[in-house]
Amino acid sequence: MAVLPIKLTKTNRDKLAQVLWVLNWISVVTGIILFSLGIFLKVEINKRQDLMAESQLQSVPNMLIAVGLIACVINFLGGKICYDCVDTNKFLRWKLVMLPYIICTFFFTLSVLAGALMCYSMHGQLEEALTFGLRDAMRYYKDTDTPGRCFLKHTVDQLQIQFQCCGNEGYRDWFQIQWVSNRYLDMSQREVLDRLRSNVEGKYLMDGVPFSCCNVNSPRPCIQYQITNNSAHFNYDYQTEELNLWMRGCRQALLDYYTNIMHSVGLTVLIIWLFELSVLTGVRYLQTSLENVLRQGDPECESDGWLLENSFVETARSNFNIIKHLGKFNQINISSNGDPNIDKPPTAHYARYCNHW
Repeated sequence: MAVLPIKLTKTNRDKLAQVLWVLNWISVVTGIILFSLGIFLKVEINKRQDLMAESQLQSVPNMLIAVGLIACVINFLGGKICYDCVDTNKFLRWKLVMLPYIICTFFFTLSVLAGALMCYSMHGQLEEALTFGLRDAMRYYKDTDTPGRCFLKHTVDQLQIQFQCCGNEGYRDWFQIQWVSNRYLDMSQREVLDRLRSNVEGKYLMDGVPFSCCNVNSPRPCIQYQITNNSAHFNYDYQTEELNLWMRGCRQALLDYYTNIMHSVGLTVLIIWLFELSVLTGVRYLQTSLENVLRQGDPECESDGWLLENSFVETARSNFNIIKHLGKFNQINISSNGDPNIDKPPTAHYARYCNHW
């Protein structure tokens, strides 16, 4: 029994072909949108690539770019096919092409769906890349004279100002690393030497943060040094008073930023997938109805169209049997290559047997 059968008159088939021609051209536009989303996502990731550890984040934008280009080609061809299908005679030139085209388009729509799901599944991978990337960027913050790292101070400061964040998880992350270069430390001061000697690794650690952590909306002048020393500041208690620093960590700020982008892109791709699937469904109905017209031999007759000629179970069983027979055929070919009798003429008894059938 056919799956979702419908009856189409000659007028219905012509209108369906015309509508599908328009929808395929709209699908070309959606392909351009997919391509543009991939480019946009790639640019956004590359903007802060220095703050991310090496990962496979580029796989999603690269896939969207490839899918967008393929969508333009497939839907351009689909538009040409649907335009010619208005005329039954022109359909004959596409008769052998349409089924492979529909199968290829079906797998293409699956790749669009995969792209949408990948946008929603990148959260964990993105979080890991940001955690390790920001950790390394903060560690090299002081290396303003080191080639390949000298730009990281500017990058981190710009990040903290733009996203109103501080540190990786929070402002206390700066307490655990030396973020002031030794060239700016006065080694003649006893306090500096004591701090360097008190640390096992010889690092200058302090309870301070870079200027870019300061909250510009705070009415009080920024307290960025001796943050945990209440006696160093007038009328100040760091445990009870709201500090005039950005409290949110930059990892969470960037994660929220990219997650919003990914979800927006994923939703757009998901809508495009539903649209592509509806166009593919219409093309399938058009193809099956026109093939039934050819079987009946009357271009003006009413014909049946369907998604599948048999049920899902019967179709799956039939395809499985085809694959199984192909496997057996290949085994026979392989075994026959070593058969010494393969090129021998048939015996007289075998010839009489064949003539009988």
